[in-house]
Amino acid sequence: MTAEGQHAYPHHKQAQVDALVGETWELLRRAGMIHPAPDTNGQKGWMVLSRDGEEAINGPDGYDRIRALRSFPKELLHPAIAKEAWAALQRGDFATAVRDAFTTVEIHVREAAGLTVDDYGTDLMRKAFHEKNGPLSDQNLPQAEREGYAHLFAGAIGAFKNPHSHRKATIDDLREAQRQVLQASHLLYIVDARRKA
Repeated sequence: MTAEGQHAYPHHKQAQVDALVGETWELLRRAGMIHPAPDTNGQKGWMVLSRDGEEAINGPDGYDRIRALRSFPKELLHPAIAKEAWAALQRGDFATAVRDAFTTVEIHVREAAGLTVDDYGTDLMRKAFHEKNGPLSDQNLPQAEREGYAHLFAGAIGAFKNPHSHRKATIDDLREAQRQVLQASHLLYIVDARRKA
């Protein structure tokens, strides 16, 4: 009610307001921000904030973090890293997600190229994708592109895996961790294609 005793919005708009409130509740429920209360009130339609909902309203950038986590497409990730990397990202363990994803790239390259455990890191990548005799090099491509694949894999291992292997590297940005995990996933799909070639 206003100071003059009148409604704050025209009374004939009540149905529209009710519809918007209902729609908002449904969006919050589908987003996992609210859920039925755990007691008999929940059976009567009462809703309470979920853990994600609490984080969204209490933490700095909480809602943006929840949205970033929920919008990250697990199905885009290579099956070799999908479960573990996605779970690590969900629990906020970004460095583990990235390190383990690129360790998997290293293992898959080694296996696909038929190399040994003595081959690792950037040297492994350059050997596996060597433009002239690398087991994973596509000799149908121009030399510059074959060299590009060697640089791509060696650069990714050097930039994204090595920091976590040789020191306590941290990643504070969820989106950056997601991008790096997607990069590892893309490399794994390239290795898969070279296995079949």
